[in-house]
Amino acid sequence: MSTLAPLRLLREPSNASEGNHSNATVGAGGGWCQGLDIPNELFLALGLVSLVENLLVVAAVLKNRNLHSPTYYFICCLAVSDMLVSISNLAEMLFMLLLEHGVLVMRPSIVRHMDSVIDTLICSSVVSSLSFLGVIAVDRYITIFYALRYHSIMTLQRAVVTMASVWLASTVSSTVLITYYRSNTILLCLIGFFLFMLVLMLVLYIHMFALARHHLHSISSQQKPPTAHRGGSLKGAVTLTILLGVFFICWGPFFFHLILIVTCPTNPFCACFFSYFNLFLILIICNSVIDPLIYAFRSQELRRTLREVVTCSW
Repeated sequence: MSTLAPLRLLREPSNASEGNHSNATVGAGGGWCQGLDIPNELFLALGLVSLVENLLVVAAVLKNRNLHSPTYYFICCLAVSDMLVSISNLAEMLFMLLLEHGVLVMRPSIVRHMDSVIDTLICSSVVSSLSFLGVIAVDRYITIFYALRYHSIMTLQRAVVTMASVWLASTVSSTVLITYYRSNTILLCLIGFFLFMLVLMLVLYIHMFALARHHLHSISSQQKPPTAHRGGSLKGAVTLTILLGVFFICWGPFFFHLILIVTCPTNPFCACFFSYFNLFLILIICNSVIDPLIYAFRSQELRRTLREVVTCSW
């Protein structure tokens, strides 16, 4: 069973031998610790669906001039990150299948080099996805609490610098991760980054929803309709909260997997959790499938443009 390259490296602790892992798995709970045998076809199907969906999102943003704003540029970058997950998944699957069936013959050194390239691509998309979710949350926070100053705070130049910085940092960090992936220090840094971004977004969303509830209470007491700008901003906060929830559900098990690798690599119950690694991979790919659906159904402008793109009304 072939899996995503960099995540395969983290399937189980490096200091746990195959025999110890098997014994721990059996002792931890019998049948339910045997893991899941997920076919390659499911990985390929989800990868193709995600690739098509995110391509449509990128095309919609590029097509509609009304979507040429920092917020939608950040969303577009998130879609590109999801596309990279799909492309690297499809490339790794195709690469593995060609090697297994003898269609592609390469020297071991070239195979390792190709594997490292795919590793870096997937890890970079993982870090950039989480980073752009944080960037989008901060952007929405500025839109709501500093609406009158938004265009002077989030200028196009600053947006471009932010996007370039995220991609550069993601590439560098993924290269370091692939090089030193067996180091617990690297895993702790990755876990810490995930927790930091999660706490940051939770704090921002709690503040935004506190404002939303206060705003709705004021409307009900004054019997006045909400302004279009504020209503759109609060709707955006709801959208991003859904995105955050989906991201946490899809990525949470994998990062919990990393925490267990660091804290209890030889514990039988942790070894049982490790056996469901393929399920965590499916959840990761599902994240890139779900994100475009949320954009399409939550944004009327983007939904309309997607319809035009699908019907080739360019």
